[in-house]
Amino acid sequence: MSRSTLSTHVLDATLGLPARNVVVRLLVWQSDCYIPLDQQVTDQDGRIRFEDVKLLEGLYQIVFEVRAYFEAQGQTGFYPRVAIDFEVTDIRHYHVPLLLSPYAYSTYRGS
Repeated sequence: MSRSTLSTHVLDATLGLPARNVVVRLLVWQSDCYIPLDQQVTDQDGRIRFEDVKLLEGLYQIVFEVRAYFEAQGQTGFYPRVAIDFEVTDIRHYHVPLLLSPYAYSTYRGS
């Protein structure tokens, strides 16, 4: 593996289920702004593997567009989107999970 890879997993903490059909965008920091790299939608298990994107060292942002997800669940969420900045510093697989509820979220560097 000459470049790093990325995956994510979105879990709805309120329902105790994977968050399906969440639009997720991946961006890279270049020339003082974020540039879009890829956009996908979570699968039935709430997962995405950004298989066509090979990450180089640098700053990235993963954006979860959660407003439409909450509306589809008949809920109103406080956060319309969740943006997580992270840094790729070495060659490895990066996993950025999101634990989601209408009024809170958490994330961590997974494996």
